[in-house]
Amino acid sequence: MNTKQASVTLPQTALTRRSFLGAAAALGAVPLLSRLPAAAFAAGSDRIKVGVIGTGGRGIGAMRNCLDSDPSVQVWALGDIFPDRVESALKNFTEGTPKARTPLPPLGPDRLAVTKERCFSGFDAYKQVINSGVDLVILAAPPHFRPLHLEAAIQAGKHVFAEKPVAVDPAGVRKIISIGELAAQKKLAIVAGTQRRHAPNYIETMKRIHDGAIGELVGGQCYWLQQGLWHRGRQPEWTEMEYQIRNWLYFTWLSGDHIVEQHVHNIDVMNWAFGGPPVKALGMGGRQARTDPKYGDAYDHFSVEFEYANGARIQSFCRQTPNTQGRVNERIVGTKGVAMADGKITGATNWKYDEDAPSALMLEHVDLIKSIRDGAPLNHAKRIAESTLTAILGRTSAYTGKEIKFEWLLERSTQDLTPAKYAFGDAPPVQVPVPGVTPLV
Repeated sequence: MNTKQASVTLPQTALTRRSFLGAAAALGAVPLLSRLPAAAFAAGSDRIKVGVIGTGGRGIGAMRNCLDSDPSVQVWALGDIFPDRVESALKNFTEGTPKARTPLPPLGPDRLAVTKERCFSGFDAYKQVINSGVDLVILAAPPHFRPLHLEAAIQAGKHVFAEKPVAVDPAGVRKIISIGELAAQKKLAIVAGTQRRHAPNYIETMKRIHDGAIGELVGGQCYWLQQGLWHRGRQPEWTEMEYQIRNWLYFTWLSGDHIVEQHVHNIDVMNWAFGGPPVKALGMGGRQARTDPKYGDAYDHFSVEFEYANGARIQSFCRQTPNTQGRVNERIVGTKGVAMADGKITGATNWKYDEDAPSALMLEHVDLIKSIRDGAPLNHAKRIAESTLTAILGRTSAYTGKEIKFEWLLERSTQDLTPAKYAFGDAPPVQVPVPGVTPLV
């Protein structure tokens, strides 16, 4: 395979159901894969060489999902800012996780082609992964780095799976949209990690919503309410920059805050239902449980009202606080009924999705690779950029206490959270936003 071409079109290879299931059985993936059409896959000697940029838990998980999606996928290169994270990922692939809650098997030599020469660390590790001979890169570093890494990958002619969100500020969103246009010109794929867009239950529900099953859309709610998440503490040998990156969830310049980093999933579903982003937002939020300075400048809860082009308003709720009631879903209200986006409609039409389906985390990679094989690479850049900016819109309104228009944020905001330099040492200063005091920029 010529990895120096601007784009890589992977050959379509005939595969019988018998031979496909044999290959899938060797991967331990028959329960997931046997429900998928064999035409979506290829077998034989043609390999899809994948590099992972950002080898934390999500990077490892996305690579595992990609491996499950197609027998021809091969782990080719690993890169992260921190060498210990690269070593941990390599151990996961070589030894598996036999004692984990969900054990994972070690990878055989046909799936794992990483050498020591293709394990990279440091702020420039992404460049080395991209230039290592890969066909496809998985971008799973902290969200701040997504525009930088995506731009380098597309300029180098690589297909991309980019974890959500794809930016943390309006400047980054504008860059993503521009990169998406370049990818379209170069016929390169960009698939985002918004797996609900690939889940059969969500797809079938959305088809019915758009076909009028609940009538005109008039409102709704979306939620990501959960308990607290990990914190890695501070080591005396770490600089402030290393401390912040290792605890990136709690620093807005790195994560976008949890409304952007996590709740974007649900916000993306609402944009899907309404056919695009909202026109404006008014939000509030704060810190009640995570008040310790170790939690950086991130809030622990947000509540935002988004208004869409037809005048409908939806309420968005997200929270990360210990010992609280959880809820993660999307509810869409129409003039003829109500839809739960994950597969249930009540009202003039009653319907429920009750079929088994493979993991959507794996299906997004199935769709990505199939699109490359078919010569029609998916390009989700603009869509995920708009959903990312919608979440930033809610965050910005909550931080400043102002109602803000989506168009203003996209076209006029000058916010750019990029630090002065990428180096271990000093890091951006931490200042918790205060509504009515924090300026709108």
